[in-house]
Amino acid sequence: MGTKQQILIIGGGTVFEKYEDYLDYLRRYKIEDLKDLKYRDWKRNLEDSLDNGFEVIYPSFPCKRNAKYLEWKIWLEKFFPFLKDNIILIGHSLGGAFWLRYLTENAFPVKIAQLHLVAAPLSGDEEFLGDFTPPKDLSKIAKLAKEIYLYYSQDDPVVSFSNLKEISSKLPGAEIVVLKGYGHFRVEQFPELLSRLKKIRKGKEGSF
Repeated sequence: MGTKQQILIIGGGTVFEKYEDYLDYLRRYKIEDLKDLKYRDWKRNLEDSLDNGFEVIYPSFPCKRNAKYLEWKIWLEKFFPFLKDNIILIGHSLGGAFWLRYLTENAFPVKIAQLHLVAAPLSGDEEFLGDFTPPKDLSKIAKLAKEIYLYYSQDDPVVSFSNLKEISSKLPGAEIVVLKGYGHFRVEQFPELLSRLKKIRKGKEGSF
């Protein structure tokens, strides 16, 4: 039996310019339903949606409600000893912005087969990104990842669809996946992503 295909996911988070802004957010935040505590979105469901030929790594990053880039960078690197060549990287929302900055500024310890960016913001026009703001030059990323995929929904209320035009111009070799009705991708299933993940596994099984 071959080696399992690794997938490393970094999810979203929130960034605040001032600590008082963060406290104000906590005070104003409303919990609508206790069922939200049990909600599993596509990231949590990913491993169950794939066969046992995959190993999904989905770490919980430090204080995602008041995220700090340096803290996330330190935490990510704790997992490096466990990573294998031809890994698949996924970043959703702030997690996508994190990958854009990290991969531009740092060496990655293993070869990257695919990079999937889901509703990744490039600037803080809609939300303050602080030190998660990606660099302007993303050309290094195209050299690191064999395949790059960009997923944006036209009705995203958090990350403007206009981000797609800018990021695709900076990553001209990326495959663009335009969707409708996904909002900010807070959905339980994500078949468009699944089909591309399964494709790489089939390619491995067909090689000798």
